Amino acid sequence: MHTEDVLAAVGSGLWQWDEGTGTVTVDDCAARLLGLSGGAATHRSTAVRACLHAADFVSLSAAVSLAASEGTVAESLVRVVGDDGTVLRTLRTRVAPRGRLLSGTLHEVHSARREGAPTTTDWQRAREAFLLDAGRALAEADSTTEVLRVAATLSMPGFSPDGLAVFSVEGDRLSMIGHHGQEIADNTLLDMPLSTDYPAALVARTGRAVYLPTPEAYAKRFPAAWPLVKRYGRVSWAYLPLVVAGTTTGAWLAAFREPVAFTPDERSVLTTVARMLGQALSRAGLHESERALTDGLQRTMLPTRKPGVSGMAVAARYVPTGGGLQVGGDWYDVIDLPSGRTAIVIGDVQGHDVKAAGLMGQLRIALRAYAAEGHSPDAVLSRTSRFLAGLGEEHQADVRFATCLYVEIDPLTGTLDVVRAGHPEPAIRLGDGTTIVRRTAVGLPLGIEPDSDYPTTTMVLESGEVLLLCTDGLIETGGHDLETGWRRLSQALAAGPANDLEVLADSLVRAVHGPASHHSTGPLADRREDDIALVLLRRDPDGPTCAVPVRRTILTVSQDDPGQIRSCRDDIRALLHDWASAEQVESAVLLVSEAVTNVLVHTDGDAVLLAQVTGMPGTRRLHVDVDDASDDMPHRRSPGEMASSGRGLLLMEELADAWGVDPRGDGKSTWFELYESAPRGAS
Repeated sequence: MHTEDVLAAVGSGLWQWDEGTGTVTVDDCAARLLGLSGGAATHRSTAVRACLHAADFVSLSAAVSLAASEGTVAESLVRVVGDDGTVLRTLRTRVAPRGRLLSGTLHEVHSARREGAPTTTDWQRAREAFLLDAGRALAEADSTTEVLRVAATLSMPGFSPDGLAVFSVEGDRLSMIGHHGQEIADNTLLDMPLSTDYPAALVARTGRAVYLPTPEAYAKRFPAAWPLVKRYGRVSWAYLPLVVAGTTTGAWLAAFREPVAFTPDERSVLTTVARMLGQALSRAGLHESERALTDGLQRTMLPTRKPGVSGMAVAARYVPTGGGLQVGGDWYDVIDLPSGRTAIVIGDVQGHDVKAAGLMGQLRIALRAYAAEGHSPDAVLSRTSRFLAGLGEEHQADVRFATCLYVEIDPLTGTLDVVRAGHPEPAIRLGDGTTIVRRTAVGLPLGIEPDSDYPTTTMVLESGEVLLLCTDGLIETGGHDLETGWRRLSQALAAGPANDLEVLADSLVRAVHGPASHHSTGPLADRREDDIALVLLRRDPDGPTCAVPVRRTILTVSQDDPGQIRSCRDDIRALLHDWASAEQVESAVLLVSEAVTNVLVHTDGDAVLLAQVTGMPGTRRLHVDVDDASDDMPHRRSPGEMASSGRGLLLMEELADAWGVDPRGDGKSTWFELYESAPRGAS
């Protein structure tokens, strides 16, 4: 006959409690006594809790934890309740450790007197309040140092320790990772083999608590260790295991200057605190490991040296804000080229995870290699796109793309060759603080089409002007879209100190990622925050400059992208943002639109727009050149009322203060000027 049959015959059931998994296994009789449906089965401990009186389950859990920690037998009386809360029966439970499980019996008792039933004394209420406060404080601690600080300030009801130490198992050794109450006088206690005849080492080896209520008990049980601890003046000691997921990860020492008898209630409190302390240390260690991984990945994103370009000032920032591991695919780099020029690259790999960071590292290395071979900017991005597409073919389940902005700089002339792969456009702060989002030609993001072509846009950075390259996190963080984000960023860029790029970079980050008082929330407030990377480049003045610097913009409009005419209009409006006459601003926009459109309609080449503003406010002059490669000169026509073209030169005569068409060796230039106020002597 089986044991289960014998116990069932006398009305007793068998059950097993697994604290590591939080499950309880019962036989048929135990299931019937507890009111669990389904007969013999394994249930979550929450299912058992639902069958028992709440106060009884708390006492039962404490008894089970104590038995597991000390290797002793735990007995308890529990009341089984129905759905309406009425008591159906009273059970006597008994459990004892059997390896990593606690096994035991339970049977019904019919006596009305519930010996050992939980009471509601003031001490028990104080104990429960203390455990709630301790659990909350330990749960909020996010570092090992903070956990140890919380542990040192715990004030247990009636028997608070005034000295503690926490030990961690590291391989076959036990190391003290923190202590409180007195300086350690002997380094032997800081690091020792697990085989040492010392209470904490014994606890770490066996996973069982050790209680030493008197100095005599300590000296008798651990004679070799007693001389090391005698000098500290304590009279009672408790060494408890720190257990995480069934594994002993260390030991906790609580030492007392007043005698402690270590009653079952006191041992129960100490055991509960030790379990919470072990969980808190495990969480803190995980957070610290994540932070270390984040720091390591972040260091790989940044150039190994401080960014620098001859004759120019450079500042850069990387700010992880995406949450999780706080790491993503944003990066920037500064590359010395074989030609003597310098390249600045900034990019963003899709995603906010370790995969994105890994791809970023591969892209950064590949792009550096292609640039070092001496390829032109467009060829560098074409080869990098092909490289990323090849990685996607190897990992079809998780295909990623990346945006990128590559700028090749000639520091002698200030010429910038810009190639853009789906990345946000650069912005330029002119010498007087005016900020323009520089419209540049764009190709597909890297990795989408292996054989993509990337058009090059050439511009000139004048002395004192500042170029901003950034990822979309700087624009869209705070719930902004591209439009509202650029508006906010332009204001911050215009207000910052152009003569100190480090301060300017910090002010840009604070404007979008600082306290709420520093920035406004955009229309997409629920959007997830993104990582931020930015690079600022300023061409240092190379000689005397005008009191009021020249405003200038250059833009190429290709035959296959007439939509860039809108960019021409936007640039003119930005140049004339503080012009005295709004009507003149609209006239300038109309004339530029007409001149560029004429080139695209009547020639086979591209239009090159050069616009600049000179002079002091109130007496400034706008000069605009629209160049093309055709030798055919325009001539006046008399369009009819219904004609859709032929009015360009008529508008020039009517709206411009001066205009003309000049032949060039390789084409012609159509130009016009507007004066903020009429020059002296003009009629």
